[in-house]
Amino acid sequence: MRLAVTGRDGQVAASLIERSRDDVEVVAVGRPALDLARPDTVFAALEVARPDIVVSAAAYTAVDQAEDEKDLAFAVNATGAGKVAEAAARLGVPVIHLSTDYVFDGTKDGAYAETDATAPLGVYGASKLAGEQAVAAANPRHLILRTAWVYSPFGKNFVKTMLRLAGDRDEISVVADQWGNPTSALDIADAILHAAARLRDDKNFAAFGIYHLAGGGETNWSGFARHILGTSRAFGGPHANVRDIATADYPMKARRPANSRLSSEKFAGTFGWMVPGWRRSTELVVGRFMRVGLGLCG
Repeated sequence: MRLAVTGRDGQVAASLIERSRDDVEVVAVGRPALDLARPDTVFAALEVARPDIVVSAAAYTAVDQAEDEKDLAFAVNATGAGKVAEAAARLGVPVIHLSTDYVFDGTKDGAYAETDATAPLGVYGASKLAGEQAVAAANPRHLILRTAWVYSPFGKNFVKTMLRLAGDRDEISVVADQWGNPTSALDIADAILHAAARLRDDKNFAAFGIYHLAGGGETNWSGFARHILGTSRAFGGPHANVRDIATADYPMKARRPANSRLSSEKFAGTFGWMVPGWRRSTELVVGRFMRVGLGLCG
């Protein structure tokens, strides 16, 4: 089985390459050959990859910058995502598209299910929701996986930021009134590979649609930071005290949902695969940094 994944330099692409097995080949495609801001590049790049399944992981993810670059965010996250799904349909293969918890406004008391109403607070979430709609319209054989708070040993992410800051200061202020599910990109990769195998083996698979895929358990950003730094200290790495602050104390251009917890029960029931708990997955990623050297600038 061959998977073509967009977003060649992203956390999910790197994780898929690492987690792939002998019977799975992962082909990462990206700029300049495939540029979601240039829709004319999409089909040709994926046709060359000759995939059995397309994983649509490339995205515009600069949440605050998107408020000033609405056209670009929608070009990549909506129009571009739709073109990827359309290309997969033309090639006769399914598409697995990654979306976000930011399609919700955060007002629900409890974890969001796939059937809950969407109401993004900012341009980034709105562009990702438009992408979901474009993907569904372009290719009926789609899995849309909403995930959240993604981190990994690769790329830029919250875990790396906390470890880097802990090397420079004694105290770090972190928001304590936003709740969600930290999710390892390595776990996302494992889930995608599991789902892809199901699609390969079940030629009559009929449960296409939207699924939530986020780390087991929940926390707020400051709780996440404390666990990262506590784990780091246990490994002999950098540590700092974490001071709780309110969202209002750390104003940003784009509004964030106060609650973006996602229930992944539908995915578990359909595919027989549970997302690991966020605490253990965080420990595994932090432990890797400690073993191989921090390398936190990448």
